[in-house]
Amino acid sequence: MASPPRQMSIGMNILGLGGHGAAWRLAEVPSNSLVGVEYYQNIARISERGTLDAIFLADGPALNGNVATNPVGGLEPTVLLTAVALATKYIGVIATASTTYNDPYNLARRIASVDHISGGRAAWNVVTTAGDIAAKNFGLTGAPLHEDRYGRAAEFLDIVIKLWDSWEDDAIINDWKNGVFADASKVHAIDHVGQHFSVQGPLNVRRSPQGRPVLVQAGSSEGGKSVGSRYADAIFTTQTTLPDGQAFYAEMRNRARAWGRDPDSLKIMPGLSTVIGSTEAEAHARCDELDSYQGELGLAGQIAARIGISVSELDLDAPLPWDRIIDVRETKRDASARALGGGSHGFFEAQINLAKRENLTVRQLSKRIRSGHRLAVGTPEQIADTLEEWFKSGAADGFNIMPDMFPSGAEIFVDEVVPILRRRGIFRTEYTGTTLRHHLGLSRPRSQYEEEEDCDSLLAV
Repeated sequence: MASPPRQMSIGMNILGLGGHGAAWRLAEVPSNSLVGVEYYQNIARISERGTLDAIFLADGPALNGNVATNPVGGLEPTVLLTAVALATKYIGVIATASTTYNDPYNLARRIASVDHISGGRAAWNVVTTAGDIAAKNFGLTGAPLHEDRYGRAAEFLDIVIKLWDSWEDDAIINDWKNGVFADASKVHAIDHVGQHFSVQGPLNVRRSPQGRPVLVQAGSSEGGKSVGSRYADAIFTTQTTLPDGQAFYAEMRNRARAWGRDPDSLKIMPGLSTVIGSTEAEAHARCDELDSYQGELGLAGQIAARIGISVSELDLDAPLPWDRIIDVRETKRDASARALGGGSHGFFEAQINLAKRENLTVRQLSKRIRSGHRLAVGTPEQIADTLEEWFKSGAADGFNIMPDMFPSGAEIFVDEVVPILRRRGIFRTEYTGTTLRHHLGLSRPRSQYEEEEDCDSLLAV
């Protein structure tokens, strides 16, 4: 029997009031919506109407951005997504949390709790946090070095997975007549002692509906690729050109294979910013209107921030000043991140790679990237075309969509783009399962303690 055709995964990334920095200026919804659950519940319901895999919330432990000119700050994702999960039935909920400024036990418990509350739809987007702004909120004078952040992240993830596995699936007996709640031999202390943490365990939450909540990782530095390929179920990435996307896709599958993983157990999902109109002219007019609120210097300022130089050093009608762009090596990248108050290796590389490949001026580059990701402006058919091209060319298993404005950008994508993908046979027409792992085509993992016991039993035989 022929296997069913491969289908893409799609997430909806809720970036404030929209993926465009000027979305709040058009006031589709008031800016105070960002501290109300109804706003997020509405977008989640729209996304669920389109049978999307999940909604995604970015986050950071600091107030970044110019509070005088932009709505910044937001609700804590794991708390917010609990309310969103209760207002939906199928769609996954992905919360971002930093390994740099959390502790494994508390975070493992929070994410597992969301998985129970949602009936198996939770995911944790694993990030590390650069920049002195966040560090100073946690009693530090400066951000940890890159290698220290990722060393901590790897140990953090190892602990969280062990904690999620510390209850075996059949540990709960619930024999009320004989007074036996659980088989204590199937609830395991993890007894972890490492460089960064000492955690005894077990977790005080039983195994969650998915076995383990889904792990998503966002980071394209060497440390990020190592951690992601080893632990993640999905990678949220930043490539802006098809060749770069194909190279990253192949590299991450090879890295997963080197860890002894099935490469198909790792989903690669680039971000895509969208501006969609019923005609190409309408889409560009919509984009131009949003751009006009930021102005050319505002758009160029986003580029300058991502490459670590002052906007005054950019000539809008010239290429990037290559002699001034900081070296992408990790140690220097960390130095720039401190100077900028934050920074992303993935955004840095995605931006300079696009500029190099196509010899773009600063002005042209500012029209090709939004929120650090590839920008697609066009009709629903054109958006569907670019998704299909990357999906079928070995550059992506799916996408994290960042519409220009909410809620209209999400509605246009769901009502106009999704039906095209369905007609082409590359996206689902209905949900066939209830967990995020099922949506992503990922199997439910067994507890590692169960697996160890199985091996011991085989050896005894």
